[in-house]
Amino acid sequence: MTNPPITQIDSEKRSKDTSSSPPSKRLLSIDALRGFDMLLIAGAGSFLVQLKGKTGISAVDWVAGQFYHPAWNGFSFYDFIFPLFLFIAGVSLTFSLNKGRSLGMTKATLYKKTFSRMIILILLGILFKNSPVPFFEPSQIRLGSVLGRIGIATFVATIIYLNFDFYKRIGVAAIILLLYYAALFLIPVPGYGAGDLSIEGNLVGWFDRTFLPGILKQEIYDELGLLTQIPALCLTVFGTLAGEILSRAWLDSKKIKYLTIAGITGVILGLIWDLHFPINKHLWSSSFIMLTSGLGFLSLLLFYVIIDVWKIRKWAFFFQVIGLNSLTIYFAFSFIDFRFTSKKLFSGLYAPLAEEWHSVYQAFGALMLVWVFLYILYRLKIFVKV
Repeated sequence: MTNPPITQIDSEKRSKDTSSSPPSKRLLSIDALRGFDMLLIAGAGSFLVQLKGKTGISAVDWVAGQFYHPAWNGFSFYDFIFPLFLFIAGVSLTFSLNKGRSLGMTKATLYKKTFSRMIILILLGILFKNSPVPFFEPSQIRLGSVLGRIGIATFVATIIYLNFDFYKRIGVAAIILLLYYAALFLIPVPGYGAGDLSIEGNLVGWFDRTFLPGILKQEIYDELGLLTQIPALCLTVFGTLAGEILSRAWLDSKKIKYLTIAGITGVILGLIWDLHFPINKHLWSSSFIMLTSGLGFLSLLLFYVIIDVWKIRKWAFFFQVIGLNSLTIYFAFSFIDFRFTSKKLFSGLYAPLAEEWHSVYQAFGALMLVWVFLYILYRLKIFVKV
């Protein structure tokens, strides 16, 4: 591969390159992809699941079947939703850090900002996963959370981004995934030995049971626990690679080329690795990280080409409204019962229709209420960020 995206050798040269590049503009495709991802979390997935077995269309049933997690090994589209968000976090992080450096912020300042953000996200994650929080029973508090994972991954990715160039970041991620791979196969688990990837005998579960305080989501392990944080942060590191490709002053054709190569390479490596280290979201296996990273590059490529290259943008507004307030809807969907409100508002309209479809209409109504809620915030220019 020629013409590497980044050729900085040291921090001084890196700073010089950044300052000589044109300022990065916000890309609508990133907000739209984030909104698409959040929509699946905040109602669209539930709506599609409700359609299963009702339309008589096999394609619809297949799509609905993709919104269930495999019991252990395997992969469904539902497994991709959170990894995609971690990947997008890395893409956005690149633009944020580049902007900070263009404003003269030092590394120490950027570290401090992302560290503070990490702490806030960890605390918000604990609140989200445990509300009402049993403050006087700490043993009943679950510490693992989606927001906490995003915060930790973003902080570590910041350190890596500010100290390593493009290809060195690939090397760092590769070393992390290989070491994780080796650890799960070579470190013996008491009572099970080394290389046991079963639900009961794997190293991840033993580590969580031994070192993670509080309750575990799956009782014998927590998929958002301690060890799985290590491979998961590689998704955000890979996201910074995609962000850097998009932020460079290149022709669109060159950006498309690198995103395509990265995406196809990630998917192929993930499938090959699956032959020995199964694709498994519960373990956040190295093969799972490579597969979802590859899909992340390809998803970003699709949105980028359609929205920012071909300029077909009207349809993206629906997702942009959600993407600009992703944290808001993540919390709102937990604390506001949109399905209950949908039933109260719309059940009179669909009451005469076949009862088996009532849950579909209720889910669709809830989805629309979510979007209207976010649209109101958009019109009021209220965007909640950490």
